[in-house]
Amino acid sequence: MYVWDFAPVLANMPLLVSGMVNTLKVTGTALAFGVPLGLALALMRLSQARSLSWPARFVIEFFRTTPPLVQLFWFFFALPILINVEMTPFAASAVTFSIQSAAFFAEVFRGGIVSVERGQWEAARAIGMTRRQSLRRIVLPQAVKRMIPAFMERAIELMKTTTLVATVSYADLLFQANEVAQKTFRPLEVFTTAAMMYFVLIFAFSVLGRRLERRLAVSGESTVH
Repeated sequence: MYVWDFAPVLANMPLLVSGMVNTLKVTGTALAFGVPLGLALALMRLSQARSLSWPARFVIEFFRTTPPLVQLFWFFFALPILINVEMTPFAASAVTFSIQSAAFFAEVFRGGIVSVERGQWEAARAIGMTRRQSLRRIVLPQAVKRMIPAFMERAIELMKTTTLVATVSYADLLFQANEVAQKTFRPLEVFTTAAMMYFVLIFAFSVLGRRLERRLAVSGESTVH
């Protein structure tokens, strides 16, 4: 019979907590850069100019369809050869997941913008607004409100995907858990604790997403998935 012993895990809890902080750091950085870049890609994708829409479509499809681990390895191992600059594990992870998130957010933005009734555009034009003013003042506020649940879902998926950064030796929660497991010879207790820490983080995001979705439903707003 296996005897559970969490004492070694508790003794090394500061390492796991630091790993959780690093996980949040990568996730937060990817969201901070991915959201505005995703909006830019969405606007380019919706542009009638092929010189803008085609490159944006290629970037979106490429980063949505290629494996994130391959992307991470390319930015960490291959890109430094091209630019002759060493990439730290954090820098490579942040760049990879910022661009990948932007590709997914671009489709969320595009779906939200397209979902706004054409009459809203026509009404804005009727009172003398330019297309840019209509987008900023009329369309985007409505679209963003509808897209909040989809954004939360993508943020949750992003946090799950960041576990891949351990493969380039970035000290996230999974990396630190593996280090503690090897040091204490208690992989069952260590990875169980790590799983529970991930559960707490992701469940909190899930609850927030569901509450936002209920508020939108009560207010009569539709959501974009």
